[in-house]
Amino acid sequence: MLYRLRHSTTYDYAQPVVMSTHFMHLLPRERPGQRVREADLEISPRPETRRNESDYFGNPTTTVSLTTPHQRFSVSLSATVEVAPKPPPPPEATLGWETLAAIAIQDPQVAEFCLSSPLAQPSDEINAYVGPSFSPGRFVLEGLIDLNRRIWDDFAYRPGVTSVVTTATQALQARAGVCQDFAHLMIAALRTLGLPARYISGYLRTLPPAGEVRRRGADQSHAWVSAWLGPEFGWVDLDPTNNLLVGEEHVTLAWGRDFQDISPLRGVILGGGRHTLRVGVDLDPILT
Repeated sequence: MLYRLRHSTTYDYAQPVVMSTHFMHLLPRERPGQRVREADLEISPRPETRRNESDYFGNPTTTVSLTTPHQRFSVSLSATVEVAPKPPPPPEATLGWETLAAIAIQDPQVAEFCLSSPLAQPSDEINAYVGPSFSPGRFVLEGLIDLNRRIWDDFAYRPGVTSVVTTATQALQARAGVCQDFAHLMIAALRTLGLPARYISGYLRTLPPAGEVRRRGADQSHAWVSAWLGPEFGWVDLDPTNNLLVGEEHVTLAWGRDFQDISPLRGVILGGGRHTLRVGVDLDPILT
């Protein structure tokens, strides 16, 4: 599937911003099953300095500095992305989850995703919740699919009840939240078992395929989970917000341990006072 992606972010400030520095994860990344044909960030006002780099996880980053006073700051992404993921293996072809956990902790490429992070910390409550999905000896992908479904069944999609600093345990207690919370809960649950899991930020097709329901999280930045199936099969992505194994409807932006690693836009400003924020996202198929 070939997509045209547009993402606009605009800050309007009550007072002039004298100077500012912004750090962004807004350019989509290359990965198996995803190719970025072209991508461009338009930034206004024009920054005095601009630096494009990659972060620790290999995600593209953009850092800009502005020293001209301004009361509006905007960033617009335009990209063309090709998505063609390979299908996951049959669940019965994957390892038992205990075997996978023992392998993962010995693999330096994935072991760090078994460890706790600020927003996806294991807890006794999360350990009790994940248990029914991972009975002894269960195939790991079978357990992942079951946990993905249970989170979708058990939790209400309800914007406004959580924030960007809500932890997985707090989301579990609330039994409600948005895609970020669903992802953090699933990641923390897997890490409780010693299974590698990473947080994926990205986008979801704006309009669903014909005959299918509209997805939760379209028209905005989305988040889901990537779990490791072992050296033979690598990573598989799951979307607990929509009870999906991720396929052609999702475009990956970046990944890390949790949201704090890959916040789309953060920075430091001098001045500005109160501000308003507007964000718009469109992910539309290009018919070829």
